[in-house]
Amino acid sequence: MIITKQKPFEVVLEELGDAKSVFLVGCGDCATLCETGGEDQVKEMGQKLESEGKKVAGSVVLEVGCHELDAKKQFRVQKDEIAEADVILVMSCGAGTQAARAVTDKPVFPANDTLFLGNILRYGNFEEKCSLCGDCILDETGAICPVTRCHKGILNGPCGGTDKGKCEVDPDKECGWTLIYQQLEKEGRVEAMKEYRPAKNWNAVLKPGNFVIPSRRKGGDEGE
Repeated sequence: MIITKQKPFEVVLEELGDAKSVFLVGCGDCATLCETGGEDQVKEMGQKLESEGKKVAGSVVLEVGCHELDAKKQFRVQKDEIAEADVILVMSCGAGTQAARAVTDKPVFPANDTLFLGNILRYGNFEEKCSLCGDCILDETGAICPVTRCHKGILNGPCGGTDKGKCEVDPDKECGWTLIYQQLEKEGRVEAMKEYRPAKNWNAVLKPGNFVIPSRRKGGDEGE
């Protein structure tokens, strides 16, 4: 899931500037779990904006904030409310903000900062374990990503700074390559540590990324 944190309210107000009327967009998936754009947070944001003299023309919490087709459908349903708004404030990740951008001509602003792709350790506790590099080597490293779990992103580790399984960059963090070694040892594959990995190909995924499921390449979006 995509991890976000809310921008300070004063920053949001600065973004909105002289806009008098705002339409709020939340996300029922990632932002809800992060408590940055669910029903409660959208309601709270509306109250804060109204206390600053701004009108909330309406709001919606999309099932998935980054689903452009669903956003388009919902914006059609609430077109009158959106028409009354000067701006759209999106309480989702950057992808959700850009989904709104794709389906409206209104100015669109983000209420959140997007942090990383995170694993859920427990409710409200997230950890980054994948960097979305597009060139996965988890088969070689015991399904532990050195690009992300090693603070230096070393592909042939560990470095000389690891100390008792901790990282010299941040002693509170586990050394990614120690974790990899321990996992490979459990699997009886420690020899994999000796395999040389060439310099990372950061062009494996060119920005902006684009991918279409093969079975969908000749068809359109249903219900568009």
